[in-house]
Amino acid sequence: MAKKVLVVDDEKLIVKGIRFSLEQDGMEVDCAYDGEEALRLATAQNYDMILLDLMLPKMDGFEVCQHIREFSSVPVVMLTAKGDDMDKILGLEYGADDYITKPFNILEVKARIKAIMRRTSPNQHGKENPKLVEDGDLKLDSESRRLFILGREINVTAREFDLLELLVLNPNKVYSREKLLNLVWGSDYPGDVRTVDVHVRRLREKIEANPSEPKYVHTKWGVGYYYHG
Repeated sequence: MAKKVLVVDDEKLIVKGIRFSLEQDGMEVDCAYDGEEALRLATAQNYDMILLDLMLPKMDGFEVCQHIREFSSVPVVMLTAKGDDMDKILGLEYGADDYITKPFNILEVKARIKAIMRRTSPNQHGKENPKLVEDGDLKLDSESRRLFILGREINVTAREFDLLELLVLNPNKVYSREKLLNLVWGSDYPGDVRTVDVHVRRLREKIEANPSEPKYVHTKWGVGYYYHG
């Protein structure tokens, strides 16, 4: 089945270029040119990925992303100008999965989209991993990509799920931030290890009763992160 992508940017030439390029790869592409239209489409349809410009008329990308996160964990990639603060883009309050800075190369955009889709499609890890992990209060379903704590479903983004799944499937194994960046984001990811810290912080805000004293995702100072249920 063709992957469905929503491209949102008020610069029509950029949208046209991305659309043409993705359609050449057999993807279905919808376009929106302002925040309100983007939100309307994202609410009405199921997408595999949303490319979302930060600076939009009517409602900016932050606001659109925030609203989308209220009902969906679809991967959202922000298109941003170089000077924008990565911590803010990937921050707790907005929930984007990734960002690409403008001006960008369309081949880079395609590579990033495909990498994220590979990681977020169900059964991405093959048969060797258990489909369901239940550990104390935590239940993680790899097939439906859903997470439950104390029986309550926690709405996490695609990247947050990937990160937690890797740690949960390898309990007590300490991963360096560099290793996590490589395994979860891919070796071709141009960001730095702060991306990992931001996602761990965001994950803890969602799954820990007290994020400063984590029960699930622990820090080994000077080394990295590990899971202990």
